[in-house]
Amino acid sequence: MPREIEMSETSSYGLWSLVIINSLFFIAFAFSFTRPRTSQDWRSLGAYSAFILALFTEMYGFPLTIYLLSGWLSSKFPGIDFFAHDSGHLLEVMFGWSSNPHFGPFHLLSTVFIVGGFWLLAKAWPVLLEAQRTRRVADSGPYARIRHPQYVAFVLVMFGFLLQWPTLITLIMFPVLLIVYARLARREELDAIEAFGDAYRSYRDRTPAFIPRLR
Repeated sequence: MPREIEMSETSSYGLWSLVIINSLFFIAFAFSFTRPRTSQDWRSLGAYSAFILALFTEMYGFPLTIYLLSGWLSSKFPGIDFFAHDSGHLLEVMFGWSSNPHFGPFHLLSTVFIVGGFWLLAKAWPVLLEAQRTRRVADSGPYARIRHPQYVAFVLVMFGFLLQWPTLITLIMFPVLLIVYARLARREELDAIEAFGDAYRSYRDRTPAFIPRLR
């Protein structure tokens, strides 16, 4: 391996303190909004946390995706040092963005999804917690538009990170987590029907599960 690649690998990865700091920050940030109480809450946060940990492990710790795809990447994009940290923004590189990747279209779009996801999470969980406290159906705020805004929020954040720093592991995890969240949502709805009966059935009939109606 060329010496310049060894140097960039050493300086760009193996930064396990950044793995821990960033993972804890984004997990704690989500925890501060969700404050999980039920087993479904903890599973939802746990699935998100696993995704975040896998993401930052490759972003700052060990670039598994870069190692596995290094031969193909080098042949398709000659002259690019993929062990330099900026080259880990694979979508920016593959679509020919030559400037700072943090100002590239995929990175900027990822920021929109991540901020939007956390904003939705911040708006949704107080409504849910208040509904749980007063033992009624959560049907105001974001819940007036979709039945499961908390899961949609987590998906938006994870999709945003995929645009920013795609890895083989997180690409595999993402559809699996979609299934996990869909099943958690289904379980929550069965519990809500058992608790609220026709009141929740009426809410379910008039409110989409994940994608709001345009009107």
